[in-house]
Amino acid sequence: MMTINRRRFLQFSASGLVGMTLGGTSLTVLADDEHVNPEDVTAKALKYVHKSAVEGAHCYNCTQGHAVEGKDWIACNIFPGKLVASEGWCAAYTKKA
Repeated sequence: MMTINRRRFLQFSASGLVGMTLGGTSLTVLADDEHVNPEDVTAKALKYVHKSAVEGAHCYNCTQGHAVEGKDWIACNIFPGKLVASEGWCAAYTKKA
């Protein structure tokens, strides 16, 4: 029997969410994309914040983020069509290898 801890559950949940929301489409960043509102339902569920309180864990070094050097706002697979703060964080955070 396989046991799932909290971290694995969040990783599986985030992966499923990404799969459902993107549905195989590519992510494109447009100049008029809006910023993620921390009060948004998905953002609240994933505990998204614009400024990470976790040392070394930021959207710019997450596998879901599409960091561009020098940009304050970046695209994220979790929030398609919206930009997240490069210094932000959410529960789907997974450090880039």
